[in-house]
Amino acid sequence: MQWSDLVVPRCHPREVRLVIATCSVDYDGRLTAHLPLATRLLMVKADGSISIHADDRAYKPLNWMNPPCKIVEEPDRWVVSTPKGEKLTITIEEIHADLNHELGVDPGLQKDGVEAHLQELLAANCTTLAEGLILVRREYPTDIGPVDLLCRDANGAAVAVEIKRMGDIAGVEQLVRYLERLDLDGRLRPVRGIFAAQTIKPQAKVLAAARGITCVEVDYDTLRGIEKDSLTLF
Repeated sequence: MQWSDLVVPRCHPREVRLVIATCSVDYDGRLTAHLPLATRLLMVKADGSISIHADDRAYKPLNWMNPPCKIVEEPDRWVVSTPKGEKLTITIEEIHADLNHELGVDPGLQKDGVEAHLQELLAANCTTLAEGLILVRREYPTDIGPVDLLCRDANGAAVAVEIKRMGDIAGVEQLVRYLERLDLDGRLRPVRGIFAAQTIKPQAKVLAAARGITCVEVDYDTLRGIEKDSLTLF
């Protein structure tokens, strides 16, 4: 039998198995540990991992084994072992519930408020960056890469906007390089810059001010239509 095999007859390889059982648990490996008899949740995931949970500690298990591990189920105990010689013995007095379920493919975590979404929100609400600002184009190309937003202000002057979730010196320097390239275009010159982020570090504000760039800290919830403090200009 290969170490990657999952030897639990009730659990299909693509399913998660949830067992509520009165059990004790003994770990033998880098150290020894013992969980006395109590009712716990045993969870076997499709990747072959097993974890033992109590009704507290939120997500953190009392004990666990990561794959590759071998799980052998006997009538009154499960024995979990790894190639490194670690062993987890779950001695079962009574099983109260035993459920298998296929979860399917998980799409992964979709982060809220990342730069792409901030760009989308600011493109739709340019006036939160400066009064009278009008969007010309998102991802306006230069020969060293696209600037996030190209806009025109109330006087028709070109404004380049670089957007970050966390504003640091590197972000300001990136905008400076874009401004240098955009200023080569006679149709746009002179181009001023706005550096927008949820939080801008003090050093970045100092550098931006020295380069004639306006910093704007944006509130993500405000952009989504939630009433909060107004944007702060520096």
